[in-house]
Amino acid sequence: MKEKNIKNHVAERPHVVFLIADDHRGEAIGAFGNEAVQTPVLDSLVTSGTACRNTHIFGALTGAVCAPSRACVHTGIPLFRATIGKDMTNREHSSVIRSDVRLMAQTMRDAGYYTHAVGKWHNDKASLTRSFEGGDKLHFHGMSDHSKVPVFDYDATGLYPKENEYTEHTFSTELFTNAAVNFIEDYGDAKPFFLYIAYTAPHDPRTAPEPYASMYSKSDITLPPNFMGEHPFDTGDMVVRDEKLAGWPRDEDEIRQHMADYYGMISHLDAQMGRVIETLKSKGIYDNTLIVYTADHGLAVGQHGLMGKQNLYEHSVRIPLIFRGPGVPEGKQLRALASNIDIFPTVAGLCKVNLPEETEGISLHTILSEESDGVRGIVGSVYRDLQRMVTDGRWKLIRYYRSPITNSGTERIQLFDLLNDPWETNDLSEEPSQVENIERLASELATWMKASGDILQDKSVIPVLV
Repeated sequence: MKEKNIKNHVAERPHVVFLIADDHRGEAIGAFGNEAVQTPVLDSLVTSGTACRNTHIFGALTGAVCAPSRACVHTGIPLFRATIGKDMTNREHSSVIRSDVRLMAQTMRDAGYYTHAVGKWHNDKASLTRSFEGGDKLHFHGMSDHSKVPVFDYDATGLYPKENEYTEHTFSTELFTNAAVNFIEDYGDAKPFFLYIAYTAPHDPRTAPEPYASMYSKSDITLPPNFMGEHPFDTGDMVVRDEKLAGWPRDEDEIRQHMADYYGMISHLDAQMGRVIETLKSKGIYDNTLIVYTADHGLAVGQHGLMGKQNLYEHSVRIPLIFRGPGVPEGKQLRALASNIDIFPTVAGLCKVNLPEETEGISLHTILSEESDGVRGIVGSVYRDLQRMVTDGRWKLIRYYRSPITNSGTERIQLFDLLNDPWETNDLSEEPSQVENIERLASELATWMKASGDILQDKSVIPVLV
């Protein structure tokens, strides 16, 4: 249903608590079979809701993947049409959301929701201002020391002058949770609320407070099957900031410590989100609240010899996506393909809110209700002018380019069978038996790039290698 047919049924709509983490990769949740990490709160949401376990980010034109990825979540629109700065030489502007695009919170606000933001907003201030009526502890940076968090109070003018920024010393995850809990406890309006809580965890510096800092010992950590000392070729961004967080070649013991610290941050985040849920229960509105949990992207932490998210392997492009609340089936873990531009349409559908005309994402409602097995035949993802990816759920093709701007990168492809090789350790791109598969996926990728407005769409998807 489109804007011209809007009919608000505010009293019938659930409250919404939208939680988004920073750097939480898709498999790092206990309920998903990862026995190494403890996430009892997220596990309970999976048990009482539905997890869409094959959700991928659309991607980024900058090493700071979080900002453009969040823009896709906010708008439900492919990166190339959601943000300003499609030119690869002007990547720093890819965090600015177009002024003529309506965001998820803005749409909920227009439909009668009271909208309130807490935590990280790594996009432009104008997009926040037109989306939210209130907010607290707003963080406009990509990251910070978790115990020295620069924040603003909500500014209705949208100006946020630098002199109004101040530093909070409460650990970021607790700081943002405190603000969210206070909002829920104090809320007394008859209108439903849309509460957006954006954490900066488990992003580094991975310095969880005790007892979480000591919860995991590196001696108990098992390295993943795709651990490598070094990545086998130049991805085009081998010395970006994230890759400098560990030495080269990657040392097994050092990576185990990074993994232990990463899991500690996730478990602390999980516990703090539990406080939000307990507040909803104490307020008597838990059963009438749609809870959504996701992340802006994943993270390598040693997999494939990489540390960051500046790549298109599953550990970096696949994210958690959990829905729990009215209209959501219980106890389902779905494998249907989804993109992060599909999150906004799904939330709107569950809340009976009509979408803006320009929204391009697809609601996952038919999957949740078992009316269909899937809404997408393929999903794709981009990284700068260096990498493109497409997967049909089993087969996955990654195309690497050499950047004319930075003169980095490698002209090549990779092909993985995710069904039999979920860790992406066996590249099948040189197997003669896979030529037909490669050509099929290459055609799918070219079509997807063109439909998405990708500025690399005129470049050959399959490189001519000498």
